[in-house]
Amino acid sequence: MNVGSPASAGADPEPMMEMNMTPLIDVMLVLIIMMIITIPKANHSVNLNMPVGTPPPPVKEPVVITIDVDFDGTILWDNAVVPDRGTLEAKLTDVAAQADQPEVHLRPNKLVSYKVVAGVMASAQRLGVTKIGLVGNEQFQ
Repeated sequence: MNVGSPASAGADPEPMMEMNMTPLIDVMLVLIIMMIITIPKANHSVNLNMPVGTPPPPVKEPVVITIDVDFDGTILWDNAVVPDRGTLEAKLTDVAAQADQPEVHLRPNKLVSYKVVAGVMASAQRLGVTKIGLVGNEQFQ
C-alpha cells in the first residue's frame, strides 16, 4: 500500500517494480509434486539367474608351473635357472601350444625391478598364455 501526500492523490499511481513471486512459486510446487508422483519407484535389486545345486568337483588337479623372478632379475622356471629370454619364450610357447594350458604362477621378489616382471608378463601374453597369475602379493604391502 502506497501512502502519499494529499497533493499526489489525483496523480496516476506508479507501476510496481517488483515481480509478484507467489504465482511462480505455486506453479513450481505443483510441478515438483507432479514429478514426484509420476516418477516410478526405483528398483534397488538386480535379478540374476544363479545356478542351482553344487558344482561338480574338478576332474583333476591343474598342472602348475612356477616362474620365480629373483632380486637380481634371474628367472627360475620350476626352480631351474632360465639362461636367457629366448629360452623363456620357447618354454612359454610350449605352454601356450597345449590344449589344456597349465597354470603359470609368477612369483617376483619384492626387490626386483618392475621392468623384468613386466617383460615376463608381456612375453606370456604375446605368446598366448591365458592362465597366468601373480603369487605372493602380500609381500608388497
